[in-house]
Amino acid sequence: MTLHIDHTTHYRYSQPLLHSVHTLHLWPVSGPCQEVVDWSVQVPGHLHEQPRIMGNRVHAFTLRASPDLRDIRIRASGRVRPLGVARFQDDSGIPPAFFRHASPLAEPHERMTAWARSLLGIERDAPPDEALLMQLLRAVSGHVRYRPGNTGVETTALEAFDWGLGVCQDQAHVMVALCRGLGWAARYVSGYFHAVNEPELASHAWVDVCLNEHTAEWWSLDVTHACPTDARHVRLAAGTDYIGCMPVRGLRRGGGEESMDVQIRIAAQADSP
Repeated sequence: MTLHIDHTTHYRYSQPLLHSVHTLHLWPVSGPCQEVVDWSVQVPGHLHEQPRIMGNRVHAFTLRASPDLRDIRIRASGRVRPLGVARFQDDSGIPPAFFRHASPLAEPHERMTAWARSLLGIERDAPPDEALLMQLLRAVSGHVRYRPGNTGVETTALEAFDWGLGVCQDQAHVMVALCRGLGWAARYVSGYFHAVNEPELASHAWVDVCLNEHTAEWWSLDVTHACPTDARHVRLAAGTDYIGCMPVRGLRRGGGEESMDVQIRIAAQADSP
């Protein structure tokens, strides 16, 4: 199956922009989990590719003052063939141990770690395995219920854990923070999810947990659906948390009040035999 993806981000401003710089994690990479058939990103300016960070393709563009500069439209589109692979070896060169360290939105907390140890019945330094991870995955999915409209992009893992609700971003942050508290390397993944009956999850987030740091073997897990990732998932980027792999991140001067509209359309096409 090949997924046709069209992702548009439209910013509008009440006053002209004086200066704007955007960093994009909007270009998926071929690898063990997927094959990128074709892809493009259109921006109102010259798109510069940056050095790869953690295996991600990163781009940037800059806009300078113009009396007519009151909106910015960013469009990413193309075709990706998910391979349905959840377990894979990472060849990015980043040591898995790097992802055991805390990050602003996925920082371990002793109360969360105690909850996980009690749930799993493990002591310190217990290595991760599939059975433990699936047990933790289902518990997080049940504890942090999917409830849009109650959290924001700056909500931390501890806040979402205490509130017991959030969106896929929050569920992923909680899972990452719990794994790190247990001494397991884990990272946040941003991407797309295709399901006709769940269009609100077209922009999605999940986690990678390292099963073996010596061989850099990782396992991708979707907290929202409490299952390993499959042919419905397309990876955009991975990072320590949402801040490290935001699809679109911008800084600006001027512009007054800002509004943003995001539209993502995903269509599936069966591959020819």
